[in-house]
Amino acid sequence: MPHDHDHSHHHHHHDHAPKLDHLNTAFIVGIILNSAFVIIEVVAGFITKSLSLLTDAGHNLGDVAGLALALLAFKLSKVNSSDKYTYGYKRSTIMVSFFNAVILFASVTFIVYEAVMRLMSPDVVDGSTMAWVSFIGIAINSITAWLFVKDKDKDLNVKGAYMHMAMDAIVSFGVVISGIIIYFSHLYWIDSVVSLIIAAVILRGTWSLLIDSARLEMDGVPKKINLDNIKAELLKGKGVVDVHHMHVWALSTTENALTAHIVIDPEYILTFDSIKRDLRHRLEHLDICHCTLEPEFSNVECKQPDC
Repeated sequence: MPHDHDHSHHHHHHDHAPKLDHLNTAFIVGIILNSAFVIIEVVAGFITKSLSLLTDAGHNLGDVAGLALALLAFKLSKVNSSDKYTYGYKRSTIMVSFFNAVILFASVTFIVYEAVMRLMSPDVVDGSTMAWVSFIGIAINSITAWLFVKDKDKDLNVKGAYMHMAMDAIVSFGVVISGIIIYFSHLYWIDSVVSLIIAAVILRGTWSLLIDSARLEMDGVPKKINLDNIKAELLKGKGVVDVHHMHVWALSTTENALTAHIVIDPEYILTFDSIKRDLRHRLEHLDICHCTLEPEFSNVECKQPDC
């Protein structure tokens, strides 16, 4: 059985992967803005002796760390491949997107725990200070989320950063509402109820991020890839009579790879170079940046076990 492999090399990756270079600035601005907000919350927390503000400052510090990790993964994904890491460090974006999803779930768990504790024993809090500080939080988190919003569906790593910021904006909005109600009514348990509602909203929005990133971690087929469509497109190639032993997985949160056995009519086997160029072009339009295609004669049985 003849063996011929077609590799779309790294320079092809960058030609067809989404152009996200502008995100470097978005990450840096987001880190600076949110670090400043953490300082504001810490100072306000100590001045007003508000445990909730200090707790939220700790939570937001975790978000700054999440943004920093996302930026690091974004940088690592641009590093060239080596003998030890033949795909470079592209997979770091998948690892960080999964890690950020886990952090989001941990944050929800913490919010629920704090809300239940405060519901059982409500603290007397300064509603006015809560509202003003959280209003600043809405502005900062909304601006940061806006920096990522147009690219969140192109890269799971960016979606993780966006989810962090959007979640914090929602939390801050809830705290503003709580602060206003508490200021006028002194119903301190409102803070806990709003926190539980916010936790439910965040949990719903975070679930898809966790599932999608976990799928990529397990080398599953990326969400937007349809294997039937890929096979149908490959079968349109000249002389191609069958496609099997096909595997698709993510190299990073923006780049996908494929390996497949391409069964060729014997009369076309000598023109496989032109056939594979055509197939590679077709795959690029289906978000496959790197492919390895192995040709077989249609009159020769494949001996590979899972064929």
